Amino acid sequence: MTQPSILIVDDVPENLSVLGELLQPMYRVRAANSGRRALQIANTLPPPDIILLDVMMPDMDGYGVLAELRANPLTRDIPVIFVTAMDGTEDEERGLDGGAVDYITKPIRPAIVLARVRTQLELKKARDILSDQNAYLEREVASRMAENQLIQEVSIHALAHLAETRDPETGNHLRRTQEYVRTLARSLQDHPRFSAYLDDRTINALAQSAPLHDIGKVGIPDHILLKPGKLTPEEWEIMKTHAEIGAQAIAQAEADSARPVEFLRIAQEIARCHHEKWDGSGYPNALAGDEIPISARLMALADVFDALICARVYKPAMPMQEAYDIIVGGSGAHFDPDVVSTFIREFEAFKRIAAAYAE
Repeated sequence: MTQPSILIVDDVPENLSVLGELLQPMYRVRAANSGRRALQIANTLPPPDIILLDVMMPDMDGYGVLAELRANPLTRDIPVIFVTAMDGTEDEERGLDGGAVDYITKPIRPAIVLARVRTQLELKKARDILSDQNAYLEREVASRMAENQLIQEVSIHALAHLAETRDPETGNHLRRTQEYVRTLARSLQDHPRFSAYLDDRTINALAQSAPLHDIGKVGIPDHILLKPGKLTPEEWEIMKTHAEIGAQAIAQAEADSARPVEFLRIAQEIARCHHEKWDGSGYPNALAGDEIPISARLMALADVFDALICARVYKPAMPMQEAYDIIVGGSGAHFDPDVVSTFIREFEAFKRIAAAYAE
């Protein structure tokens, strides 16, 4: 078993000799005859397990050494015992207030020194064990959380792709709209109308939830969902039910959970409301303005933009600039004007996302 290491610091050689002879049978001892030299030794790896530090030294006294030790992340946890001829109560209080763990007065009594050193080394060992356990537990928690997050994301995409298999021409639509929503949310994070809602946690939940926006399409018959021509009024009414079908399916999933799940609540909002329009002419509930959840307002723009620039069974892909003009033209009618302003500001990012996840 490796012996604990002790650094003794004193500007008087005789004092170093006395302490060294006392401690060397049981510990690995290093010595420094000045504060500066003590700091150099303390900063080498491995650092000493404990430091016995004289107070009254030229150039840099013990209080100065202790202050620098405590300011350095590499040395701040090394226990320091002051060993000094200064035996006043105020001196002792000053040392302990500065972060020393103990205070031994000269002339030293060997039994006292050995007992104090042994006690502080045992305390340090216990702290180190606890710190290692805490670090291990933190790594385990982080690992489990990352694993749970991955499982959650995989499950979301599996569900979303279930809807996508019914509509095979959508391709990378899920990934693109997810990134469009994330881009809009981050850009709006400091906007006074949105900042209270769009914290980092909510933005992550929004991005997670976005792929579920059209999950309700699993309930739409193929002859309507895949129809190459224009839908009849009756067919259109059936098509519109996918918003409510999706929201109800997600609501049922959350009801089966032991506790509320934030991303499922947001996913419900998006599924139900992403076809609502700012002027109240959308569906399924004809919501208008701020009645529409923020999550759905972001999804509405992302979904429409992507639908415009991609080919569908019923239409060819639209040029990027033409799609841009339609989105901008929909400000205050189809879309929240502030969301459109953000789209304008982030249009280059939208184009990069479209290129990165092209069909």
